[in-house]
Amino acid sequence: MTGQDLHQLLLGKWGRSYDIQLRRTQGKIFVLVMWKYLEQASFPMTEAEYFEHLNAVASYIQAWDGWTQVQTFILQTRERPRQGKAVSIPLELGERASEWILDE
Repeated sequence: MTGQDLHQLLLGKWGRSYDIQLRRTQGKIFVLVMWKYLEQASFPMTEAEYFEHLNAVASYIQAWDGWTQVQTFILQTRERPRQGKAVSIPLELGERASEWILDE
């Protein structure tokens, strides 16, 4: 999976180039589809920065073997990103979670 694959998934589902963030909360990792998108005048990244960011996020998702989880969730969800409310995708890392999540 590449950033371009992730971008095509977002465009196909919602028609916009939404920002994607990774968050760790309560020992779990979430992929968040944020409400800001590249086509907005107020979007804080240039197009080049956006695709660089997507490539970085995609590389983490790929390393966690989470592409299928993310793709399935996005294709099946009825949620959509809206002001102040991201679409939250929990990643199930299974036994590999301890490789990525260190207790604080």
